Amino acid sequence: MIMKSLPLWGTLLILTFPGESVLAQFTQSEMVKEWQRAKAYTREYLDAMPEDGYDFKPTPAIRSFAEQMLHLAWTNYFFASWAGGTQNPYEGKDAGDLAAHTREATTKAVMDSYDFLINTLQNMTPDQMNEMRKKGKDIEISNANLFGKAFEHQTHHRGQMTIYLRLKGITPPGEKLF
Repeated sequence: MIMKSLPLWGTLLILTFPGESVLAQFTQSEMVKEWQRAKAYTREYLDAMPEDGYDFKPTPAIRSFAEQMLHLAWTNYFFASWAGGTQNPYEGKDAGDLAAHTREATTKAVMDSYDFLINTLQNMTPDQMNEMRKKGKDIEISNANLFGKAFEHQTHHRGQMTIYLRLKGITPPGEKLF
């Protein structure tokens, strides 16, 4: 069933014509726009933190700013390669190994991960968006929903970065819903 396989925010239009799913095409186009917006918004967070804040940890038990952003990047690669059926270029590597924890290297790694994900998304057909993927014995999910899960994940971690910036006395970028 198509409704079950699409992310909640992608179910606004439910029209299907013989042999063609308008919903999948609409969702894919809108998802590309949302990912481009998310990339620009994340870049504002990366730019807001000064170089000396990239190793900042609010407490010793959690990731530094750079580590959080590299985790976000690693997971963009994970979800995009899973949905695209391609090899994850960082499979078997720790997120911290994506780049040095400098502002420049972290920013490049994060932006590259968005480019990889957006490129994967743009090159999928509507039928590929509706294909189901399995992971282990308990997870079966559509490619469209994998991109939705990836979006939720990067939003969660970018939101955490608001606290990192505030603790450093920096006003975070304003909300970018549109």
